[in-house]
Amino acid sequence: MRLDKLVDQIDTAFGETPPFTSEGLADNDRDVLLRVFGDEGYQLYLQDQVNRQIIRDYLTNAVVLGFIPEPDRAQLEAMVGDQETRASLSLHMLMSSVEQAAELLANGVPARLKLLEADPDSPPHIHLIRS
Repeated sequence: MRLDKLVDQIDTAFGETPPFTSEGLADNDRDVLLRVFGDEGYQLYLQDQVNRQIIRDYLTNAVVLGFIPEPDRAQLEAMVGDQETRASLSLHMLMSSVEQAAELLANGVPARLKLLEADPDSPPHIHLIRS
């Protein structure tokens, strides 16, 4: 399975992206938008906002469904104070169900994420291992 093809298929399935604004944009508006949204800082900001939303939704569901007792919530909230921890924690939350929320408490602050470096001899695809 080629990961790039899978991502393209999913993106195609989403259909058209809703318009960014209901009014047309002047050329100077486009220049400003490209300068702001094309910046690496904005991409970091956007990813952090996504991480915050994942954590917010996960914790809300876990608390409402009773998987995190109210007194223990403060321990998880203390973990989300910096960007690196939010990135790692949101990844763990994406990969687990709210029923496993207590495990996040038991494991403490997750390890920082690090970029993977591809082996030069690696093929440009991944193999899924069925369990």
